[in-house]
Amino acid sequence: MAGAIASRMSFSSLKRKQPKTFTVRIVTMDAEMEFSCEVKWKGKDLFDLVCRTLGLRETWFFGLQYTIKDTVAWLKMDKKVLDHDVPTEEPVTFHFLAKFYPENAEEELVQEITQHLFFLQVKKQILDEKIYCPPEASVLLASYAVQAKYGDYDPNVHKRGFLAQEELLPKRVINLYQMTPEMWEERITAWYAEHRGRARDEAEMEYLKIAQDLEMYGVNYFAIRFTIKPLDKKIDVFKFNSSKLRVNKLILQLCIGNHDLFMRRRKADSLEVQQMKAQAREEKARKQMERQRLAREKQMREEAERTRDELERRLMQLKEEATMANEALMRSEETADLLAEKAQITEEEAKLLAQKAAEAEQEMQRIKATAIRTEEEKRLMEQKVLEAEMLALKMAEESERRAKEADQLKQDLQEARESERRAKQKLLEITSKSSYTSMNSSTTALPTDLPSFNLISESLSFDFKDTDMKRLSMEIEKEKVEYMEKSKHLQEQLNELKTEIEALKLKERETALDILHNENASRGNSKHNTIKKPQAQGRRPICI
Repeated sequence: MAGAIASRMSFSSLKRKQPKTFTVRIVTMDAEMEFSCEVKWKGKDLFDLVCRTLGLRETWFFGLQYTIKDTVAWLKMDKKVLDHDVPTEEPVTFHFLAKFYPENAEEELVQEITQHLFFLQVKKQILDEKIYCPPEASVLLASYAVQAKYGDYDPNVHKRGFLAQEELLPKRVINLYQMTPEMWEERITAWYAEHRGRARDEAEMEYLKIAQDLEMYGVNYFAIRFTIKPLDKKIDVFKFNSSKLRVNKLILQLCIGNHDLFMRRRKADSLEVQQMKAQAREEKARKQMERQRLAREKQMREEAERTRDELERRLMQLKEEATMANEALMRSEETADLLAEKAQITEEEAKLLAQKAAEAEQEMQRIKATAIRTEEEKRLMEQKVLEAEMLALKMAEESERRAKEADQLKQDLQEARESERRAKQKLLEITSKSSYTSMNSSTTALPTDLPSFNLISESLSFDFKDTDMKRLSMEIEKEKVEYMEKSKHLQEQLNELKTEIEALKLKERETALDILHNENASRGNSKHNTIKKPQAQGRRPICI
């Protein structure tokens, strides 16, 4: 009896020690998360927790993927998590990925988080060459990926070599052409510069709109045995299977999911989807108005900076003119002083010469009046008189020249003083302009933080009325028309790039997919034509 009681107690304690939770690691395209899950949780419980954490409401596109024996599998919503063939080691790892793909990404993907996750997954599939992409389309997609990451192109920031560490093109495309990384970057940047003004979500959506037209987009491939066996000659239905039971179940699961999504698209939107789309439209309108407001503020800031720079440039010019005028004035004053001094000296010299000439004249008169007693004295006296006359004549000429020079110096002095007066007048005018410009600069130039813009920002309010929504609808229709025109222009650019790089292609490095793509393009075959054929015959296509 005692032994039975002890055994029962030991079993109860062992039961209590069994763990009631386990750790799960969820890997998304850009993050990792860990959750503590209860043992009794089903796949839907874990999936809903992940979606709530991500803020994702368009759950029907996604699933939780895991790998078992080199084969991928998806977590079933109605089955316990631990009842799947998942590894026993903790944490149990699942990848949160898109399981089904939209036919039209722009119309079906509503939430921004949904668009972003699809963008990251499709981009990785293209780079990993799980989705075949022609070389010219790869360059265009790379330019949108750069726009989504770096924003608008700025040649002062995005200088040569800024994409050197980025993985933007499939290795197959890089190896197919005799082109250096710099040549690829140049072509990517040329398109990147044309995407100015697109926000991150817009660039990612443009990426998806191009990628969804690729032949292998949204298609999963499996190795199957083609013991193809028609079951009914009237209906084109083929029986095929894989060598692995798990793969057969996966194919069936994907077929059912794609069929459900196909039917969902053909039905009216549920109330939840209508609310999501309404919120998305309001959010899009709000973001558009916000971008317009920011664009206006940026334009006003740039205009204010240009005005400030122009005023500063004008002020510097006026300062230089004032400095030059001041220097000219100083030179004029110095010249005037020198001329005045020289004129005074010349005038004194002229007076002195005139005085000497008068003294010579008096001496000559005195000599003439003196009686000469002897002939020799007379001859000597005549010679002295002649010399005195010549000296007097020379003195008179020198005095006249000095007088003229004094008059010329007086005239130069008068002109120098007139130049000085004009220089002072110009300096006064420049000083007046400088003070006026300073006053305008203080009232026109805006501070760097632009408080006036805050007033604009505070005065904005978003009131989404019926008229606003009608206007937004008209803008959306206008954008559709513009998109069609851009698509035509885009196709022309793609053809131009294809022709440009065709001469650099290495034919011997073409893969089977390259050859198949070129053959389909030459025949005019595409994924859309293939899908339309069974639709024209009254059958519904299923892409796995």
